[in-house]
Amino acid sequence: MTAITSDPLFDATRLPGLSPQARALLRWMRDHPQAPRYRDHSGHRLNLAARWQARARHALIEHRPLPRWVPGEPLPAWVLRLVDRCRREVAAHARTLVIARSESLDDIPTMDRHALASALAAHMPRDLPLHEVICFSTSGTTGHPLRVPSHPRVACDYYAHHRRALAHFGIAPLAGRGRVGIVLAGFQQRCFTYVSVNPLQGECGLAKLNLHTDEWRYAGDRARYLDALAPELVSGDPVSLAELLRLGMRHRPRALMSTSMALAPALRAELERAFACPVADLYSLNEVGPVGVFVSALGGFALLQPRLLVEIVDDEGRALPPGQRGEITVTGGFNPWLPLLRYRTGDFAQMAVTPQGLVLRDLEGRAPVRFRSVSGQWLNNIEVTRSLAAFALTRFSLHQQADASFVLKVNAAEPLATLAPRLASALTALFGDTTSLHIEPLPAGDKVRQYTSELCP
Repeated sequence: MTAITSDPLFDATRLPGLSPQARALLRWMRDHPQAPRYRDHSGHRLNLAARWQARARHALIEHRPLPRWVPGEPLPAWVLRLVDRCRREVAAHARTLVIARSESLDDIPTMDRHALASALAAHMPRDLPLHEVICFSTSGTTGHPLRVPSHPRVACDYYAHHRRALAHFGIAPLAGRGRVGIVLAGFQQRCFTYVSVNPLQGECGLAKLNLHTDEWRYAGDRARYLDALAPELVSGDPVSLAELLRLGMRHRPRALMSTSMALAPALRAELERAFACPVADLYSLNEVGPVGVFVSALGGFALLQPRLLVEIVDDEGRALPPGQRGEITVTGGFNPWLPLLRYRTGDFAQMAVTPQGLVLRDLEGRAPVRFRSVSGQWLNNIEVTRSLAAFALTRFSLHQQADASFVLKVNAAEPLATLAPRLASALTALFGDTTSLHIEPLPAGDKVRQYTSELCP
């Protein structure tokens, strides 16, 4: 007798309490004639009690006042509680907080991505239920490769911060049962793709899809499928959102959201004209979630998190007053599995005090970088990250020179003499013939941008 297996699309662990209407929506989204290849499965993992808890948290997130702290003022009470918690529960922070005064951040040294990459476990609270920990791999354009510990409630709480961002444009998400609330669009050779539902918004649909033509039966199916889904919102990075402009999609979402990389003002304006909707440009980090959203009237990024203290610091880690440019450094966040104290983001800006709150101006973040292959094809920097993911690199940087040659700098425990041939092979598979590839050591102390190109248009 053949065993009957349930469809993993409806797995009760990932999607507890799924209604018949949501099942029908998921099946329609996956089996639509123009649907792409969905390679994975994902879900909210929220039971009924967790949903009620999420709604309570989200009400606080959406309406709680934002920090207005500037250097020289007393710290908010929640920061003092966080420092005390880190002293008691987080090994890495306990070592640095031995002499720190609870009422000040001045004595607390800053930390950076290297600290997390080299000793992640020491920065997580003790006695976590490890069977509940979810680790996400980050692939930004600066800093060290990193895995971020998380929990289903953290992914859920992104939703509340995105609602707060959209409120700056007068938009409150309305999609409910039977509709598609959001499409998360990527544009990569391979990426994690799935369909799911949002139980906090009437089980409206969610699709994480890849706009790369290799994931579709026909290139024209991309626009037809998006028109059929008719999502209320579309989220992506500047690379995938730019691809939307080429599809000929007729549907007009209520808003677009740009994340992960810096969005050029010209591209934002072009997207707004093409889709007749606002573009919420989010400054967001995998380590801490959404930090701010660009608001033209404020001339910068309005802060989003009620429990995230943002400082601007100099090279020595001293907090700078509003108006002075320095490195964005954050304390707190909504991920209880990774409490951060004075975490240097690697991004730079100046803080401005406005009647509407604190604003980050002149933000210089992680701009998207594309590299040109031998065949003339442009490849996203994320493709490089994926190609080199199998190598135990502590840090690396890739630069394409004006003559199209590459310079790869790596820092790794393995001797470069044995590592270099395999690195060259991986990049050759990605870009084609890379005989002009130069591989050099990257000293541990060097502070460099991970991806740069003299050819990137």
